[in-house]
This record gives sequence, C-alpha cells and structure tokens, in this order.
Amino acid sequence: MRIDAGNMSFRELADAIKNSSDKETVVDGCIGQRYIATALGKGRKIVISGTPGNALGAYLDGAEIELHGNAQEATGDTMNAGEITVFGSAGDATGYAMRGGRIFIEGDVGYRCGIHMKAYRDNRPAIVIGGRAGSFLGEYQAGGTMIVLGDNIGAKPIVGYFCGTGMHGGEIYLRCDKVPVKLPPQVKAERVETLPEYAGSLVRQWCEKFGKDPLIYTGKGFIRLTPDSDNPYKRMYTGN
Repeated sequence: MRIDAGNMSFRELADAIKNSSDKETVVDGCIGQRYIATALGKGRKIVISGTPGNALGAYLDGAEIELHGNAQEATGDTMNAGEITVFGSAGDATGYAMRGGRIFIEGDVGYRCGIHMKAYRDNRPAIVIGGRAGSFLGEYQAGGTMIVLGDNIGAKPIVGYFCGTGMHGGEIYLRCDKVPVKLPPQVKAERVETLPEYAGSLVRQWCEKFGKDPLIYTGKGFIRLTPDSDNPYKRMYTGN
C-alpha cells in the first residue's frame, strides 16, 4: 500500500496505516503528522519519506519503521518492541520511557534522549546514535543500552551537559577520548578499548543499515557510563 500524506490530517494518516492489511505501507510526503504507527504490532513495516511529527512509533509493539528524513520529538515514546531506523536526525526525548526494541539514528538527537529508558528480563531496549546527543542524555535511565558514535561532529562535544543525570541502571557508550563535562557524581566513567559483544553487535547493525565500515566505528575506544552503585539515591530515603 502506498499513501500520499501531503494533504492528510494526522488522524486520517494514522487510520489509513492502522486499517491497512498490507504487510508493508509506504508513506510519501509526510509533513508533521504525529502519532504515526502508534502501537503497531509485529509483521508490519512502514517506510516514510518526509518529516513526521511528534511520537513516531509511540508504544510500538513489534513493527518496523524506516524513515527517510528527520524525526521530531518523542520518537519511540514508550515503545515495547520493534525497530525504528532514521536516515536523518531525531529531536528531543527520543526513546522516552522506551522499554524494548531498537532505534537506529544516522545523525544527531536532541535533549533527553533515552530519558526513563528501562529494561525487564528479556526486554532490553537499545538506541544507537550516529552523530552527537544533546544535554541530559540518559536522564533517569534505569536499563538498556545507548551508544553515541560521534560521526561528523567536528569540534563539537559528542554529548551535551548533565549526561546520565539520575541514571540508576543500564549503560551508555560514547565513542570519544574524554569524559563528558559536568558528569553527575553518581555516574561511573571508564574507558573500554573493545566493545562487549552485545554493544558491538548493535554498532555493526547500525553500520549495515547506513552503509558504513564497521572497522571505523569499532576500532576506536569508548567511554562507558554506568551507575556508580546499586542504589545511588539511598540518602534520599528515610531509614537508609
């Protein structure tokens, strides 16, 4: 099924995608329609050209989204499963409260990427960012893996301020030499010369999707960020 979204409201577009019986739906001329593919399940693929609005793939439940363009805010909001690939950049709060699935972004992300990301048993969300991330990356992160590759960022830092603020689970890998500035005290930073197998597999998948040489992106050391203790906020609670 092919849809020309140019003159469609967000509700019309969302309904057309939801009610389609085709396994693959191609959306052309997307221009700001939000909530595309909300809660879409396994077995569906949505290919989009243009610029979707907020909450692309919110509550995604197994479907695959491929975007040729830039995404706005809250891409993958609270997604459970599936995959979102962005041939471009994504706005603030990408992967907000994400609890499963994977997001691959060729370019940059805005502020608060991965805020409240969490993991449970086999549900292990992941975000791979090709460029740089804005401030508050991994804010209140409780699980999952984020990787920032720092591709084509020039003299800019790979991540903004306050990376990992409130982080109490999961891990962040930054492909750079220096620890981010203003790193919160409850976050532990360590240099790793070789990525663990799981993180390495995510980078290789990113490279395959965007036609990059994996040797370039895995041949340099990373800074790994993790919570500094099992309960970094124990002093905030009575009785501790």
